[in-house]
Amino acid sequence: MTAVIYEKRDYIVYITLNRPEVHNAMNPEMVVRLAEAWLQFDADPEARVAIITGAGDQAFSAGADLKRLIPLMTRAREPEDEWDRRVLEERIDGVRLLDIALMRLRPLYKPVIAAINGWCLAGGTELALATDIRIAAEHASLGLMEPKRGLVPGGGSMARLPRQIPYCKAMEILLTGDPIPAQEAYRIGLVNYVVPLAELMPTAERFARTIAENGPLAVRKIKETVIRSSGVPLEEAYRLENEASAVIMRSEDAREGARAFAEKRPPRFTGR
Repeated sequence: MTAVIYEKRDYIVYITLNRPEVHNAMNPEMVVRLAEAWLQFDADPEARVAIITGAGDQAFSAGADLKRLIPLMTRAREPEDEWDRRVLEERIDGVRLLDIALMRLRPLYKPVIAAINGWCLAGGTELALATDIRIAAEHASLGLMEPKRGLVPGGGSMARLPRQIPYCKAMEILLTGDPIPAQEAYRIGLVNYVVPLAELMPTAERFARTIAENGPLAVRKIKETVIRSSGVPLEEAYRLENEASAVIMRSEDAREGARAFAEKRPPRFTGR
């Protein structure tokens, strides 16, 4: 079986990390295939929103495979196959596949929902932090355990986490390496909802369908503006808002939205 499963139904893409026998740990093949999945999703005009989850009911992802990926990245072992070589050498527009897999350094402006179905640790949490809406099962745990292995969470978490939750809680998670239960993640705003496992995918799909029914160009411009305006002075942030608004006001979708309201019918958005 492939390490990442990619499916599209209607306008929704489903990406499944598929190594349940090792808690969906990320080996070189999974990194390459996940990067390819995001590139495919980004390039497909019919794909409006993605849901990412892990195979099975025990883990979203336990992070990097400590037997395969980490020894490769630390050069403790030499590359042995094409997956290894691609992780080390391949670049897309100058960006490593590992960074693309973790939605780092190459912005993805389409929305992504995480359905966190169990252990979400180290690289698993780094991946979840790159998503826009996060639904966690009641038995899920999240944490950045890298310092316990003498590593740093360099897949985006040192930059992202303190921007997403209060500083002191971010530093507790980063410095201790201790995982936190789903309810604590909810309390500090790290996830949107905690639900029973049976309700995890239906909840994620409900959000995905709502987003997919919205104007796809507007949705992309909203996420793009939020990302590009993060950390910039307010005047520059307003300029970016104006830039996005100007694009949308010239779009066919904006005209269609108003026309559909006047005609009392659902809009037929095209993303143009």
